[in-house]
Amino acid sequence: MAQLTQRAATFQRTLSAAAVSSTRCLSTASTSPITVETSLPFTGHKIDPPSRSVETTPQELLSFFRDMALMRRMEIAADSLYKAKLIRGFCHLYDGQEAVAVGMEAAITRKDCIITAYRDHCIFLGRGGTLLESFSELMGRKDGCSKGKGGSMHFYKKEGGFYGGHGIVGAQVPLGCGLAFAQKYSKDENVTFAMYGDGAANQGQLFEALNMAALWDLPAILVCENNHYGMGTAEWRAAKSPAYYKRGDYVPGLKVDGMDALAVKQACKFAKSMPSRMDQLFSKWTPTGIMDTLCLILEAPIVRVMRLVVSD
Repeated sequence: MAQLTQRAATFQRTLSAAAVSSTRCLSTASTSPITVETSLPFTGHKIDPPSRSVETTPQELLSFFRDMALMRRMEIAADSLYKAKLIRGFCHLYDGQEAVAVGMEAAITRKDCIITAYRDHCIFLGRGGTLLESFSELMGRKDGCSKGKGGSMHFYKKEGGFYGGHGIVGAQVPLGCGLAFAQKYSKDENVTFAMYGDGAANQGQLFEALNMAALWDLPAILVCENNHYGMGTAEWRAAKSPAYYKRGDYVPGLKVDGMDALAVKQACKFAKSMPSRMDQLFSKWTPTGIMDTLCLILEAPIVRVMRLVVSD
């Protein structure tokens, strides 16, 4: 574990050095606002979509790049540890989906709640978790975020507004609506993001939770991270209608490019400002499951942000 901690510290120093170098060359320390257009337009369901023009800063773009690169390297290391049998049980990676975690964090606060399924490592990191806590949990050590008792699927950080990490497909969505109910009952102004994958989109409990959230006007935002595969099952084999952002029927929805961190930021900011909450879709193509990591699409989403930093 000490050796692992040392490697993590070395990696972070490398990232910091790269960031300093980039700052010197590109003046990315600037906080002057710039406007960037999203890669793809938004598509709304029973709602007018937000503008494609997103306000950001060079400093924020650099932080996006650093955070996403850190997440990617963490998952690649977890993949190696799993194959070396140092991580036991299940291990569901988040490679290629980093833009969702980073873009979401840029639009909300730690007082807003996030709850997700078992692909939770990078969400935990975005909520303020550390590499030491992450790898300790993956390897069943007491320094892990769940004291080593949860493993890959059960990361948790209540003080960061992160409520798991759940292994039962779709079961986190009703729990997320429960968090939203507590927020409404407490009369605070925060919201809950209940995240699920396309593999869970046909679960009956999801529609029950959605109905109650709409009926009671709960501050809940349902986020479908669509990577087109529920483990080994293709989207077209499991869903008659893959337009998940329309699945809410009476609930407004928004289709978002999940490979674009700025698009995700704009969508989350837009959804949080809505007087009634919405069901959203972050659409992307990315590998799913531990066995697919050889097929990683490294071009997106990290390189998209890197190009913006370089062109700044």
